[in-house]
Amino acid sequence: MNLSIKLFGIEFKNPVWVASGTFGYGLEALELYDVSKLGAIVTKGLSLRPRQGNEPNRIAETPCGMLNSIGLQNPGVEEFLKKIYPKIEKLNTHFIANVFGETEEEYLEVCMALEGANKIVAYELNVSCPNVKKGGLAFGHDLKVLGNLVSRIKGKVKKPVLVKLSPNTGEVVPFGRVCVENGADGLVAINTIVGMKIDIRTKKPVLSTVKGGLSGPAILPIAVRMVWELYQALGEEIPIIGVGGIFDTNSALEHILAGASAIQVGTANFFDPLSPLGIIEGISQYMKEQGIERFEQLVGLAHHGQQADRCPC
Repeated sequence: MNLSIKLFGIEFKNPVWVASGTFGYGLEALELYDVSKLGAIVTKGLSLRPRQGNEPNRIAETPCGMLNSIGLQNPGVEEFLKKIYPKIEKLNTHFIANVFGETEEEYLEVCMALEGANKIVAYELNVSCPNVKKGGLAFGHDLKVLGNLVSRIKGKVKKPVLVKLSPNTGEVVPFGRVCVENGADGLVAINTIVGMKIDIRTKKPVLSTVKGGLSGPAILPIAVRMVWELYQALGEEIPIIGVGGIFDTNSALEHILAGASAIQVGTANFFDPLSPLGIIEGISQYMKEQGIERFEQLVGLAHHGQQADRCPC
């Protein structure tokens, strides 16, 4: 079965990637397996300057998932290039840099710093970060601000730009459309969903920041719905990368059949580190059973023959 894909002008050996913040910079997993088997590794988020992250508690287990409020802890792009990049440069798979900032200028500076790093083939913009110049509203929650950010970065960089959309806006399609209109090369759906947990014994929130990002199998139906909507509206214009709740072959296939051209495994890396390899094998086996030779034939297959959506309410 042919699992190779070509997206944004780049050849990937397969559509199974690992999500930002769940796989470090790809080095930690080397003790477990050969990461060159992965289609791509999306790095832990990189900012212009080092960040210490939030105070503990920063992680809490939830039914079918977890809440995190790490605070985007990272060494900063300069330190990454000096100490981490030389190590990942030797690994035989593609790397996509997850990038964030508090201003447009910070996003742009991080991307420009990475332009000469050939192992980094694309940028994934984390637009769920607060824009300090706009009163703290997340970049991905304001259509005009999001469009300006994408347009500005695309006007300066040579590498493909992907945008990781927030599910916390309610309707995801308008935000995907503004990314397309401003030159984005791909959409990543979705980021974590805002949630919280309370300790009934202390009668206080478990996380130091009160709220955090919910991820894991619990959010699978929401992520699949948003991939479906994006593909329905924009699938002919831009590739969609599905992420959210993927933990096995079946959940990965839901994203793919809904319209994802590739998928990212996230929280599952914590409780089943080998899950990405199982999903690669599982997709291949599914294709064999279905008589499908090329992976692209699976993408969006659930839309065939579908009528316009109707609310079941």
